[in-house]
Amino acid sequence: MLFNSFDFLVFLPIVFILYWYVAKNDLRWQNALLLIASYYFYSCWDWRFLFLLMFSTLLDYFTGIKIKEAKTKQKKRSWFWLSIGINLGFLGVFKYYNFFVSSFADVMDGFGWHTDPWMLNVILPVGISFYTFHGVSYVIDIYKDRIDAERSFVDYAVFVSFFPLLVAGPIERATHLLPQIKAVRTFEYHRAVDGLRQILWGLFKKVVIADLCADHANAVFADTADPSGSSVLVGAFFFAFQIYGDFSGYSDIALGTARLFGIELLRNFSFPYFSRDIAEFWRRWHISLSSWFRDYVYIPLGGSKGGSWLRIRNVFIVFLISGFWHGANWTFIAWGALHAFFFLPLLLIGSNRNNMDIVAQGRVFPNLRELVSVCTTFLLVVLAWIFFRADTMSDALHYFGEIFSPSLLTKPSVGKIGAVSVTLLFLVFFVLMEWNGREEKYALARFASGWKRPVRWTFYSLLIFFMGMYMHTEDSPFIYFQF
Repeated sequence: MLFNSFDFLVFLPIVFILYWYVAKNDLRWQNALLLIASYYFYSCWDWRFLFLLMFSTLLDYFTGIKIKEAKTKQKKRSWFWLSIGINLGFLGVFKYYNFFVSSFADVMDGFGWHTDPWMLNVILPVGISFYTFHGVSYVIDIYKDRIDAERSFVDYAVFVSFFPLLVAGPIERATHLLPQIKAVRTFEYHRAVDGLRQILWGLFKKVVIADLCADHANAVFADTADPSGSSVLVGAFFFAFQIYGDFSGYSDIALGTARLFGIELLRNFSFPYFSRDIAEFWRRWHISLSSWFRDYVYIPLGGSKGGSWLRIRNVFIVFLISGFWHGANWTFIAWGALHAFFFLPLLLIGSNRNNMDIVAQGRVFPNLRELVSVCTTFLLVVLAWIFFRADTMSDALHYFGEIFSPSLLTKPSVGKIGAVSVTLLFLVFFVLMEWNGREEKYALARFASGWKRPVRWTFYSLLIFFMGMYMHTEDSPFIYFQF
């Protein structure tokens, strides 16, 4: 079920009414309802993979208890690795098996040894990377004695499969979400209104910004034969806003929806395109994943301690794994490696934590230095997105070859000028709104709060009007569903 679908428009109010007016303040019934609704939400995509989700949930629930009850370190370690092995094994089979087999076959062909590998003809279960990381972090936290094992299966199952975050995050932690699931929740009108406002902005990001930009980006990257450097650069620019509008839009809808049920999810985006360096970008982009790799990979490897080579190794491991997490393709690995190269100079000279505040905080306009830093960082991010968007490494290298050629100075070909102009106008509006709200949790959090109700509702109605005008007639899935 897609957030930007009629089905969800019907589904959400029904669950909301049952949750607050039927289950009322009975926590057990509320959580049971959330679990049923979440399983139904997931089964609308493909009911067969619901059993995989349930198996993963049962596995981590029981191994978590066994780890906590283990009398010896050996038994504790055995249950821990059983859970980790099975979780990563499922992820490896569904997501990475074909990649490793085909890559091995390519290497053998390079040596003149032809192989005919057996490939799996399976689709990737939606959300598997997200709910697997939920379970893995939960088991690690129990193993490290950071939390106790959850004894209520329903509560733990809601933590793993809560429908707003189930298929594309944010990646939650048991230390943050489980206490909210176990606490009594009461309806708060202003909190619900704030949730609806964030949902509205998330839908606008997806339906208008992301999908309009996708039309132009797809037109450029579909032309793999002879795109000009200028067209590639403009296409990458549109893709940058496509993926940001798409993924941060999903996160806004997820956070707003959770707030309707009295639950606060982890913030996943904090205006990343206003970052002044790559380190700041990664503190603001897909925050739940970045912090997950920091806490469960980077710090256990030694983090920033030790000599330069150790720090370089740790940075590359984390960025390469992050790229690989996004997809079984060398293009994603290259994307991660490129960001590692961007990040390393900041780490080595100790300036990776220079920009911890908000750009131009308390001011309307940035100064010249801030503006140059933001624009430079954005350009680096846009260039890296070319690897992310390209279908193959050869396509990506061809695109870069065109960018660093005289064709960069030619007129770009990105579609009809009228459609491009409309998209650019929306982008100007979008960037101004984001800039205005950069000190808040999301762009509309405080916007128009001082306006009179008729004016405020007119503004909201305009957003809805534009969504209706530019909504695609066919399904438009969110990009991160494939991850």
